[in-house]
Amino acid sequence: MSSGAAGLPFIEAQLLERRVVRVWGSLDDRVANQACAELMALDATGDASVNLYISSSGGPLQPALALIDTMDLLGVPVNVTCLGRAEGTAAAVVAAGSKRASAPHARFYLREPEVEAAGNAAQMAAWAEHHASQLARLLARLAEATGRSPEHVEADLCLGRWLSASEALAYGLVDAVIEPDRRP
Repeated sequence: MSSGAAGLPFIEAQLLERRVVRVWGSLDDRVANQACAELMALDATGDASVNLYISSSGGPLQPALALIDTMDLLGVPVNVTCLGRAEGTAAAVVAAGSKRASAPHARFYLREPEVEAAGNAAQMAAWAEHHASQLARLLARLAEATGRSPEHVEADLCLGRWLSASEALAYGLVDAVIEPDRRP
């Protein structure tokens, strides 16, 4: 396999040179940390916007919130395009983009974040309180991005609502559905 700059595989290096970051698969700590590092590196190398492409089944709250915070703190716009799917917390990452787009066949699944916790009763009570405050942050961000009330967004997450690309546009998760080139 051929390697590019800094020992990255060739395709990843080519994407970074074009100011493209990808988030594929589960949005866990490893994937979010990699995307945050790439976004910060690109922010440091120029003033042009960065394009983040996402196809993700979502994951826990914290990795998504870390990615959203990173996007917010950069000095360059981060344009997000959903290719494939944005489920759970990944839908919030799409909604947090400066410009938000969807491929025509992408799908969105509004659902509560994945949760894993362990500990004694006191630790679980403290964790539940912390989780509720983090979830409220995510709901507020989705409500702000979509122009809907936090209660409306919360109800959709609790029910588990599927959206096509055009429905995500109407919902306010994205600003545009990309039409494929129709060249002969």
